[in-house]
Amino acid sequence: MKKFINDVDNVLLESLSGFASAHADLVNLHLDPNFITRKHKATDKVAIISGGGSGHEPLHAGYIGYGMLDAACPGHVFTSPTPDQMFAAAENVHAGIGILFIVKNYSGDVMNFEMATEMLPFESATVLTSDDVAVMNSTYTTGRRGVAGTMIVEKCVGSMAETGADLQTCKALGDKVNERTASMGVALTSCTVPAAGRPTFDIDHTELEMGVGIHGEPGRRREAMREADEIVKDLVAAILEDFNTRGLKTEHSEALLLVNGFSGTPLMELYLIYNTAAQLFTKHGIKIARSLVGNYTTALDMAGASITLCLLDEEIKQHWDSPVHTPALRWNR
Repeated sequence: MKKFINDVDNVLLESLSGFASAHADLVNLHLDPNFITRKHKATDKVAIISGGGSGHEPLHAGYIGYGMLDAACPGHVFTSPTPDQMFAAAENVHAGIGILFIVKNYSGDVMNFEMATEMLPFESATVLTSDDVAVMNSTYTTGRRGVAGTMIVEKCVGSMAETGADLQTCKALGDKVNERTASMGVALTSCTVPAAGRPTFDIDHTELEMGVGIHGEPGRRREAMREADEIVKDLVAAILEDFNTRGLKTEHSEALLLVNGFSGTPLMELYLIYNTAAQLFTKHGIKIARSLVGNYTTALDMAGASITLCLLDEEIKQHWDSPVHTPALRWNR
């Protein structure tokens, strides 16, 4: 294993310290327990908190700032944060209108966030993200996994909170965005957890893992490597099948198309994937009205990518387009 690491036991703390230093104008790092907050606490709004295992950067800390998160709780690599982290973060950013937790559907995350909500002395609610169409159940989840679509939920709900909307209104938007979002990923290599020192799974250079999870969990099947267009066709087909199964109308719909890298795939290849995916969705009567390409929900050093489609309505589009200023996502439309 060759990585830029001094000490495996300290890699997270050193990384968090570097992140906080690099973005000192936007965030504050708190230790014992570890959590990250906005540099300047927001007032008179629902506080939005997310978190999860580290290794998915820029998710979640990279999305702290105006228009998105108020705080993020980073666990160890691919390990859920603890309830005391979430409790401390909530106490710090609570602005009198309640706390909304955005939680990816993994068993450890769900359990620990639930424990934190039971400890809180003020009102809270949870949006559970579950956009991954690859598998309905796995070792890590009951139901669908939360993956790259989580970032879209965080953006839209963060925007809604900035308007002064109440807790249940913010939660309702988060649930709606999650319901209208589907993702499917593929991996060409495994990822290497620093503490393990070796790839999470073995895969031959002639193979790919279709439907892989963002922790290197197995997907739907192991397949032979083939041309990019054929791979993208399968990813798009899985997303369309999911929408159809759930009775969500896609024809004549507007959509946001996110092509997300797992960190080990060059942008040149991600844009190639986007080109094919956009053409395929267009052929199915879907208008790609918004787009994003890059590394937004990663899996350490894994080579691979995911495609996410979010079906837009005017409300979702408004909150996706609204101004945002975070370390990893910023625009002023």
